[in-house]
Amino acid sequence: MFLGALFAAVTTSAPAARSLLVYGVPGLVLLWQGGRLLSRLWREPRRLERALRAQGLRGTSYRFLTGDLREFGRLNKEAWARPPLPLGCHDIVPRVTPFLCGNVREHGKTCFSWFGPIPNVTITDPALVRDVLSNKFGHFGKPQFPALTKLLSDGLTSHEGEKWVRHRRILNPAFHLEKLRLMLPTFSACCEELVGRWAARCLGPDGGSCELDVWPELQALTGDVISRTAFGSSYLEGRRIFELQSEQAERFVGAIQKIVIPGYMYLPTKNNRRMRQINKEVNSILRGVVGKRMRAMAMREGGESTTGADDLLGLLLESNNTRHEGETGHGQQSALGMTIEDVIEECKLFYFAGMETTSVLLTWAMVLLSMHREWQDRAREEVTGLFGRDDNKPEYEGLSRLKTVNMILYETLRLYPPAVVFSRKAYKEMKVGGVTLPAGAIIEIPVLFIHHDPDTWGDDAHEFKPERFAEGVSRACNGASGAFIPFGWGPRTCIGQSFALLEAKMALCVILQRFEMELAPSYTHAPHTVMTLHPMHGAQIKLTAI
Repeated sequence: MFLGALFAAVTTSAPAARSLLVYGVPGLVLLWQGGRLLSRLWREPRRLERALRAQGLRGTSYRFLTGDLREFGRLNKEAWARPPLPLGCHDIVPRVTPFLCGNVREHGKTCFSWFGPIPNVTITDPALVRDVLSNKFGHFGKPQFPALTKLLSDGLTSHEGEKWVRHRRILNPAFHLEKLRLMLPTFSACCEELVGRWAARCLGPDGGSCELDVWPELQALTGDVISRTAFGSSYLEGRRIFELQSEQAERFVGAIQKIVIPGYMYLPTKNNRRMRQINKEVNSILRGVVGKRMRAMAMREGGESTTGADDLLGLLLESNNTRHEGETGHGQQSALGMTIEDVIEECKLFYFAGMETTSVLLTWAMVLLSMHREWQDRAREEVTGLFGRDDNKPEYEGLSRLKTVNMILYETLRLYPPAVVFSRKAYKEMKVGGVTLPAGAIIEIPVLFIHHDPDTWGDDAHEFKPERFAEGVSRACNGASGAFIPFGWGPRTCIGQSFALLEAKMALCVILQRFEMELAPSYTHAPHTVMTLHPMHGAQIKLTAI
């Protein structure tokens, strides 16, 4: 009746009623939305903070809208501006994660901070870490920031539920042992090209030695490997993608600190515009690569494809023509394996992750072996004992018998893990370690801190001691299996773990066969994070041909 009267008043041009309709209703809507926003950005975080403190948990006080993001950024800048660490110092946690380090020191190993208005609970107990990463409680997933994630890669690592299961099942065959063995000749060829370039540089006037920054060199190597094994192309064809994805990763880190501002990613800021330009260019290049492969597959005239599904791209495209069993258990067919858009997003992920993780591992391994020459000598003795010198190429059986090299790689991953933190989100109210976490809370798993924790690893936790892995990972961390997690844990363990380790072993063996390494005078020890753990000023190493 009221609406009828209001309509009648408006249609008869009653000024007061028309003003109420034109100005009053939108004003009430804005007031209602403002109240909801105030509740989400102030009242709810304050309520959650009181609830966490009431359970005995300590942490920072909530600051309106930004939480601890501003302090996080300030401490990072201060840490990066400090003088480099002494050579041989591996106590890098205060420099690499200064905010976390200070929060744990002040509030304890289980504490909380604020990612904008979202509580961020840090856990360091290996048993709890294992439970969360294995999703033992059944309601933990990856934090989702769709507007931002899509600009870097909306691939396997960001999927949840049935989509994640389907994509993981499609991708798994590409990383089986028999596939990895077939990739070894490609690994070997890429490594030979790398050491060939280095050997040519060492033929100069310096008597068989040269100094170079191995960080970009190893990025080029791992980029070449992932291009050839995953996409059947050379590094030159993928170079532009690597450059763009590297820039996107740096911009991603800057943007994620502002994502808590409502609607921020839709603002026409310089950074947002550039991220969209990069995403558009990467998509265009990959669409061309995918289109070229699809045309080649369409032209085959029966029989086995000469383009094949042996590489990642072929496998993804084959999934477009294969229906997969649904999850209902009734034999029903689900949707097609992957759309072309899905394929492009997975390609973006593997172009970035396939290069980044292994190049970071190899870079820090070379730095550590240059600092600790006794381990370099032991590793070279093992490699030459198995494969000889010169042109004797490492093969799978020999690589699988490596022990010293394995210990060195594991200790490198412990001290300098590529990813320094993992995050999970509670999709419903959950109890973890006696603390009830609200739905939506983020659980922060500080990999670097856990890997350096003396309570697990002993008083020598900050020392480079590969021998701690002589009897396996479990003995190294005193049975605390959630304490060594460079590739994650549980069902979401990095799908490329075996690929990365096999590639790293091959590369390190080939390098040790040909060169002795020592730190160059220009090297400064300043680890810091972009998305992974980089050497801030490069990794300058003096190579001497053997």
